[in-house]
Amino acid sequence: MPSFVNPEKCDGCKALDKTACQYICPNDLMTLDKETMKAFNLEPDMCWECYSCVKICPTQAIEVRGYADFCPMGATVSPMRSTDSIMWTVKFRNGMLKRFKFPIRTTPEGQADPAAGYTFDGDINDEILFNEPDCIGTDLFTLGG
Repeated sequence: MPSFVNPEKCDGCKALDKTACQYICPNDLMTLDKETMKAFNLEPDMCWECYSCVKICPTQAIEVRGYADFCPMGATVSPMRSTDSIMWTVKFRNGMLKRFKFPIRTTPEGQADPAAGYTFDGDINDEILFNEPDCIGTDLFTLGG
């Protein structure tokens, strides 16, 4: 199920030119109806269900189906974002609530190390990935024979 904006909750991010969901959508699907000042998904079939718009919406007006690995069928899931974490609330069909809190960042902004300390001096077209021997606990030269 693609993202759905509840028009009763959406305030169009207080009538700014660009809503938060428009800013964050990786596929540029969210848009603002200038007449109603409500956001909506322009092309639902193209939605990746990435939850970016759901997490950033300040009024919790956007809903997306919960993935089966943490939200069983019939349950609803909604995030509550703070400055340093996101609190996910899952409401099950029987009314039971479960909450999970996760940090937004684990490293200070601008200090993430995408290569995790690994370096690569070889040929990028080589069959052996640069970190594979370390990850699987083998020596580079024992792979493949």
